[in-house]
Formats: sequence, C-alpha cells, structure tokens
Amino acid sequence: MPLLDHFHPPLSRTHPWRGFHGAWAAAIARLLNAGVLPSGYYAVPFLDRDGPVEIDVAALHEAADPGPAGGTDALAWAPPAPGLAVAVEWPGTDDVSVEVRTDDGDPRLAAAVELVSPRNKDRPRAREALAGKCAEHLRRGCGLVVVDVVTTRRADLHGDLLAALGAEPGGPGPGALSAVSYRSVGRDGDGRLLAWPADLEVGRTLPTVPLWLGSDAAVPLDLEASHRAACADLRIRLAG
Repeated sequence: MPLLDHFHPPLSRTHPWRGFHGAWAAAIARLLNAGVLPSGYYAVPFLDRDGPVEIDVAALHEAADPGPAGGTDALAWAPPAPGLAVAVEWPGTDDVSVEVRTDDGDPRLAAAVELVSPRNKDRPRAREALAGKCAEHLRRGCGLVVVDVVTTRRADLHGDLLAALGAEPGGPGPGALSAVSYRSVGRDGDGRLLAWPADLEVGRTLPTVPLWLGSDAAVPLDLEASHRAACADLRIRLAG
C-alpha cells in the first residue's frame, strides 16, 4: 500500500486526514505491542502527558520493571548509521535530586511518535509549539520519530526543531514529506542529536525507521505495515 494523499480529492472527501490520523496512530501502537517492543515496554496512542501535551503514539516503560532499555530482546534489530549528526548542548547529568515514588508510580516515557497534522504547519506559533514539544522529549532522553505526510502545507520542521534546541543546522534536512527518527546522545559539551531522515513520496511505499527507547536500544518502526493496517481498518482501496 503506497503512501496516500488524504489532503486532496478523492480521499479528502471519503477518508480525510483527521480520521486516518487516529487509525494510523492506533495501528502503530498495535504493531509495536505485537512483539516489536521488548518486555517491560508498551505503546499507547493519544497519550495526554504533562497537561495539554498529547503524544500521538507513546512507548512507555513500566516503572516497576528494573530491566535496562538495552535488554537482549531489544538488540535483535540493529538500525543503520544515522544520516545526520548535530552538536547540541543537552542538560547536564550531575545534578543532585531526590525522587520519591510509590509502588504504583507512573510509567516512564521512553519514546514518542508524532504524526504531523496540517495545524502543526499552518502558522509560526503552531510550528514552534510542535518543535518545543519534540525538543522536550529529546532533552529528557526519549526517542522521537516525526512523520510528516501533509501535502497541503510546507514547513521546515527539522530546522524548527534544531532552532528549539539551540543547535546549528547540520547539513541538508529532509524533504517536503518525511519520516525522521531522532536520538539524543552525550551531555554538556559533548552532546549530539543523531537523526535518521527518510524522504516520503505519495505513491511510494513507506520505510522502516528506528524507534529509540532511551539512549542505547532501538526497535524497528515499520511505517509501511502500520499504514497498510490503517488503510485496511478504514476499508481504503487503491483505485484500479
């Protein structure tokens, strides 16, 4: 099932983006929970976290599970080398703090998948809000994947994210439609933002990108399989 355009006829009339957005997020979570995520992790679509911030697909790590993010079952899949690396000054890790948790504490956010909507790109304030949310995920050490299939508006979301992180541009960014996986590594003066950009195109199949669970383990996020499942859930068929 190649990438479809839900922003122009005929799909904008029969299956507009808002409905497909929900089906795709649910399909991604279902795919991740079907044996892709290691033990102790699970995916939830449309998670409200920290007030008004909503994550399209969140990968969570159970607070009661002491297992490391890099368990043996998570390392069976090795991602390719990153396509981009940018120097970033992440928050230091030598601060002193005391955390008090109950036995039924909230699970820890390990990774987030953001499916870009037209509203995320329609004005500077909206783009800044999206970039700020994504930057905060990365500052906390979470993995991040940003999927932009919006064909009606153009925006440099990768550049907006770098600006939100106070980083200089690191080579050519992704194209107009893209899926970009991000991982934050290092701290202080040795911090870096690693990126795995993949250009998307209407009519072509979608790629598999790494979804990083913290700093040292990744699982495959098969966008083609989840996109195909969402289309099947909504009974979308290719013409001809």
